[in-house]
Amino acid sequence: MSALDDTDRRLLRVLQADGRITNAELAKRCNLSPAATFDRVRRLRERGFITGYAALLDPAKVDRALLIFVEVVLDRTTGEVFEDFAAAVRRAPEVLECHMVAGGFDYLIKARVRDMDAYRSFLGDILVKMPGVRETRTYAVLEEVKSTVQLPL
Repeated sequence: MSALDDTDRRLLRVLQADGRITNAELAKRCNLSPAATFDRVRRLRERGFITGYAALLDPAKVDRALLIFVEVVLDRTTGEVFEDFAAAVRRAPEVLECHMVAGGFDYLIKARVRDMDAYRSFLGDILVKMPGVRETRTYAVLEEVKSTVQLPL
């Protein structure tokens, strides 16, 4: 973070809120010239602060209304099992995020599916058949209180 100055942070805050903003509008909002804005954004991309751009979709409108979190316990915690499990997770389009965690289980998965029937199919046909899976605990989200991809700067 120390490599960012206040202007960089301002640019990143605006870009996080609207990745489709024009360079001219971004320059105006950040009190910079368009050329300086273009150069700074290019440097932020080159230095890896900006890793990409994406359109955020309404899950319900694309038939993925049900958000599920799943705790996964593996039967063994070896490098090979970790690698095989991670590879299987990467192939599952329902999985939005998967994190290896410290604590009472090995991985926390965030998945989106159409409904509970679709989740049951995902659980039985895909998740429990992944390498090393011994146990899962599922948490269906009743209400999304906060969901953001914007990092505080």
